[in-house]
Amino acid sequence: MLTIFQLCQVMVMISFWSSITLLASDQLHPGEVEALRQIGKTVNEDGQLSLKFVDRCQQSGVVETVLTSAPPNLEGNSTIECNCSITDDNYCHITSFQLKDYSLPGRLPPELANLTYVQKIDFTRNYLYGTIPVEWASMKYLSFISLTANRLSGNIPAHLGSFTALAYLSLESNQFSGVVPPELGKLVNLKNLILSGNKLVGTLPEALAQIKDLKDFRVSDNNLNGTVPEFIGNWTQLQKLELYATGLQGPIPLAIFHLEKLSDLRIADMPGPEFQLPKKPIERKYLVLRNINLAGTIPEDAWKVEKTLDLTFNKLVGEIPPTTIRRQFTFLSGNKLTGTVQDSFLQNSQNLDVSYNNFSRSPRCSSSNGNNINWFRSSSSYNNLSDLLPCSEISRCPKYYRSFYINCGGQDVKNGRILYEGDQDSESNAAARSYYRLGSNWGFSSTGDFMDDNNFNDNKYTLQSNSNISLVDFGLYATARKTPLSITYYGYCLENGNYTVRLHFAEIQFTDEKLYNKVARRVFDIYIQGIQVQKDFNFTEEAKGSNRNFTIAFNTAVTDRTLEIRLYWAGKGTTSIPRRGNYGPIISAISVCSGYRTYCEEPEEASKKPIVIGVVTSAAFLILLVMGVIYWKFCYGDKYTRERGAELKGLDLKTGSFTLRQLKATPDNFNSENKIGEGGLGSVYKGETSSLI
Repeated sequence: MLTIFQLCQVMVMISFWSSITLLASDQLHPGEVEALRQIGKTVNEDGQLSLKFVDRCQQSGVVETVLTSAPPNLEGNSTIECNCSITDDNYCHITSFQLKDYSLPGRLPPELANLTYVQKIDFTRNYLYGTIPVEWASMKYLSFISLTANRLSGNIPAHLGSFTALAYLSLESNQFSGVVPPELGKLVNLKNLILSGNKLVGTLPEALAQIKDLKDFRVSDNNLNGTVPEFIGNWTQLQKLELYATGLQGPIPLAIFHLEKLSDLRIADMPGPEFQLPKKPIERKYLVLRNINLAGTIPEDAWKVEKTLDLTFNKLVGEIPPTTIRRQFTFLSGNKLTGTVQDSFLQNSQNLDVSYNNFSRSPRCSSSNGNNINWFRSSSSYNNLSDLLPCSEISRCPKYYRSFYINCGGQDVKNGRILYEGDQDSESNAAARSYYRLGSNWGFSSTGDFMDDNNFNDNKYTLQSNSNISLVDFGLYATARKTPLSITYYGYCLENGNYTVRLHFAEIQFTDEKLYNKVARRVFDIYIQGIQVQKDFNFTEEAKGSNRNFTIAFNTAVTDRTLEIRLYWAGKGTTSIPRRGNYGPIISAISVCSGYRTYCEEPEEASKKPIVIGVVTSAAFLILLVMGVIYWKFCYGDKYTRERGAELKGLDLKTGSFTLRQLKATPDNFNSENKIGEGGLGSVYKGETSSLI
């Protein structure tokens, strides 16, 4: 039997070992603590960001990240999850590693492979370079990798095919080049594959057909070639497909339109033969088929799309139905639709754009019920001004102009002697908006929604610079107007003739205060008078950085009193910086002037100049004349009078005055015998009189 003393010793030992167990229960494994220390160094090569990790797992199941020094405006988002019951070694282990929005400037850390139990790696919106370390292939639990918005380059590594547990892979908005490796087809558990925003070439490999359960596939903004592969139509689990400006060509396999779970279908800016949208009663939340040579009529099923229906810039004909379901966004711009738009259709359309069509009746402006309706150039009206300015009372030009100047997204700004008129008075929501400046000769038509932004940008169609910058003419570049799809600035009531168009740009959103903003690319096309004058235009590259102004000039002609400038987003550039849903053209200011000048006087202003010059010249001449007379009078007048008087004194002249009767009697009533000649004022007679004074 144990003595009381021995029993107490046992109890103390049990208590001691229990304390050790409790102390060790929240402790990270020493190997993982060392791995975290190495990771902090690898991702932060320049040392501007002092990133450290606490070596314990908190009760909330996360490891605390400590920043002892950081650049200004840093909005990092770190979530390092840990689990203390995943093994029986009395240590906690890291299961998820997320460092987002830190602008980390280093390399992807191979040391992550030492975090054996990690399932998720997320380095979204940093400034990491290099490629995906081959060491990560040993992480057998790894199922999620997001490297969105970094500067990774080179070929997509073939060893990714070894990540057999991978279900989510996003390499979006990097600088990967080369072909899509067929080894990705080995990722049979993959659900999300996002390769948009790179420099990929070649065709999509047939090996991708082996991925049977893919739900989300995006490969927009690349330089691929060939046609859209048929195997996409066999991905029966597909829920989202995004093919914006891929480089691929049509025809689009009809099987894609028959995928029953595909609720979000987006294909845009893809050349190919004309085709008609098939009739298939599939419920979709989003349907974007933009600029893909779509022809024929719009099938009835398309009007059942729930949130966004975008069929812009195609060759669609026919009439739209008398009514539709209530939908947030309906974009039909740039087609050949005819007929009328009924009141019931308007009332169910929160944001409707029917611009650039051939509807036969004038806009029903009073039936919008408070919704945003863009009627710009929506009808086949013979009155060009009414077509430009729908829902206005202007039907004829009060006068003709030679210029217009616009401060986009801001208030009126004086730049030198030029007044740039602001467009900030227009309503902020410009998803479907037509606006014209009262008392002037310009306006704009805007269309498009910033998709995937959770409605964050619904009222953000203008930008305001928040940077401490010193730009030339900063007032002109402090604001900008942006559009997610297309915006047309137009001038009307112009004199016909040649014009110079100057477009002013400055990147005031993707600024260099945050390193990951340097990854952002803003790319769009420019059309003037319907002619593409710039393709894949990137003014930030031209200006050699953000917060730098850049102006580009074009010559054009006005033949029908109107001039149109259109900026169009053709699906290229980043869409997830500084958060998802930021993309599309921006513009700071526009100046348009007749001829090849930078400043034009308007006809009324010019017509006043000769009058002013004439009045001023006449007044000056009159003043000089009066002063000359006065000067002559005082200086020479008395002298001349005295000299003339002296001459007359030497003559024995008798002077006096005569009546008309005396004058007639003197030449004998102007007898012809007394005529002595002719003068410039008539005949000259001689006569004698005895009457003297």
